[in-house]
Amino acid sequence: MKYKLLVLDVDGTLLNSQKEITPHTLATLTKAQQMGLRIVLASGRPTHGLIDIAKQLELDKYNGYVLSYNGGRIFDMKADKLLYEKRVNPQMVPYLQKKADKNGFAIFTYYYDTILTNQPENIHIQEEAALNKMSVKGVENFSEAIDFAPCKIMLVSDNEEALVGLENHWKKRLAGTLDVFRSEPYFLEVVPENIDKANTLGILLETIGIKSEEVIAIGDGVCDITMIQSAGLGIAMGNAQYSVKRCTDYTTTSNDEEGVSKAVEKHIIEEVRRTTIPIEQLNAMAKHALMGNLGIQYTYVSEDRVEATMPVDVRTRQPFGILHGGATLALAETVAGLGSMILCQPDEIIVGMQVSGNHVSSAHEGDTVRAVGTAIHTGRSSHVWNVDVFTSTGKLVSSIRVVNSVLKKK
Repeated sequence: MKYKLLVLDVDGTLLNSQKEITPHTLATLTKAQQMGLRIVLASGRPTHGLIDIAKQLELDKYNGYVLSYNGGRIFDMKADKLLYEKRVNPQMVPYLQKKADKNGFAIFTYYYDTILTNQPENIHIQEEAALNKMSVKGVENFSEAIDFAPCKIMLVSDNEEALVGLENHWKKRLAGTLDVFRSEPYFLEVVPENIDKANTLGILLETIGIKSEEVIAIGDGVCDITMIQSAGLGIAMGNAQYSVKRCTDYTTTSNDEEGVSKAVEKHIIEEVRRTTIPIEQLNAMAKHALMGNLGIQYTYVSEDRVEATMPVDVRTRQPFGILHGGATLALAETVAGLGSMILCQPDEIIVGMQVSGNHVSSAHEGDTVRAVGTAIHTGRSSHVWNVDVFTSTGKLVSSIRVVNSVLKKK
């Protein structure tokens, strides 16, 4: 492939306004990884706040990376180890706290899965903790409590004018020691000198032997500009600021319009064509059919590949909590049936002829299985589909062969 690495900002880019990866975007990125593309999540979030997202994308399976703290750390998901980090000198913390106290600002930092702060009730700190699934611990003397080198220090205030004033002062006062910038109107970030996404991405590229021209970078914020400009193809989200869009090669749709998925399909998976019927409409049409009653949901649709999920619950399990084989076959027929309908002509109909499955392992109640259907024969009179069903951890549950007959409408 022309591009070997996809670097994604997270908030405002990969995630929609509900802080979710849509099913179609997840399916598109999975397919891209199956084709050999590697993914890097590049975010200002702490590492702890990115791990669940990385696991949802299966970066541990597909040799992906997490670039956290705006470039302060690189974590190798497959090897489960830290590749690089740069931290704030702890001797600077008393000075930073003094300025925060003088201005009445809250101050906090991250420590594993905990936020340490002088104002634990601050609404912005509470929201930051919830976003990253971290707890909040109040400390009486912030600088004394920070007996380690933090990845970054955050100051918080709703007085934007005061934050801007301190930012401008520190840009001169701390030049050559620390870098400062506002990531939100109420957040002033203090990070080690020369830490940004582009610089750290350069370190990663050198480590894994990928050239910058083999990289696609997608983002929406000012902090993403250097990363986008350093990539072979820089893409701005539709919801990005105008200043970001001016620095990119291409602008996709917004994060609420699956902009990442559309960009990946356009520039990496060009041969994939989605059905003209939106997935949401397909799922709505089947709400009261068998697949709706079993909780089956289509998640990805193209001419030669269809994917769907099904919960293992009271509707689909055996009495002792194990996925029912019959439900698995129904899932496979659902996937293959839609795939054949997409392939057939307007004057043709599809009739199921045969389904046979090999059950390899079990899935248990509470899990959600994923069926991946691939067309292995698309003749004039019949279609043959192979459907593999996996658990949420990627374990193969069943491998099923579905044969559909193509008939002319009378």
